[in-house]
Amino acid sequence: MSKISRYREKLKTLKDWDSFLLKESGLPGTRANLELAQAVADEADAKHFLQWLRLGPDAAPTNSPKAFLVVCGVVGLGKLLAQGQTEMLNKLRQYASDPRWRIREGVTMALQRLGDANMDLLLREMEEWSRGNLLEKRAAAAALCEPRLLGNRDQVWKVLKILDEITSSMTCVNDRRSEEFRVLRQSLGYCWSVAAAAHPEEGKRLMEKWLSSDDRDVLWIMKENLKKKRLRNMDTAWAEQWIRHLSQ
Repeated sequence: MSKISRYREKLKTLKDWDSFLLKESGLPGTRANLELAQAVADEADAKHFLQWLRLGPDAAPTNSPKAFLVVCGVVGLGKLLAQGQTEMLNKLRQYASDPRWRIREGVTMALQRLGDANMDLLLREMEEWSRGNLLEKRAAAAALCEPRLLGNRDQVWKVLKILDEITSSMTCVNDRRSEEFRVLRQSLGYCWSVAAAAHPEEGKRLMEKWLSSDDRDVLWIMKENLKKKRLRNMDTAWAEQWIRHLSQ
């Protein structure tokens, strides 16, 4: 039995979920108990999710156990979306720009739950988010660049086009010292490698365009992706050729 399954069984026996979640949250700490968050999303209902989402940054700071309750609520929205409650997309989008990074990670997990159920819907929605603010762009890229969602080449091509558009938009950003820009740049530093490995022909073609860019942040993103083992496994000679080119 998996850890998530064990948690699901445990939750079924409890009346006071909040106390258990706060105790088992893993917070404060370096890693929240994401397996428990997934189990909660599976077992809880909309009433629970919306109750936890009422906890704002002041009541539930980033590294506090109460922030874990918000994470559970956000991931739970993903279950509701997967069940067809698409009206929750607007609510989830609000949390993509939450000042708490753990909550933003919960948004990624929620969106991937939607992708598991309806990848075409996720793609359509992420096309819209990719035209939003920097943190919404980051959520779109991180949600889509999950290997388990990238089994269909036509869908992967759409993911690559979204990454291409997001990368292009970064070249027009003036304030590159903002936290939002840094977070987006960091995410794109691995997202390209995930999508390219799932569709090497188009992935390499689009990456080569940006590998020839004169934008320092775009080049940083491409260099970070070239370091990823998945790209070396995809095409070792290609990756090493570009690493040598960029080091000259």
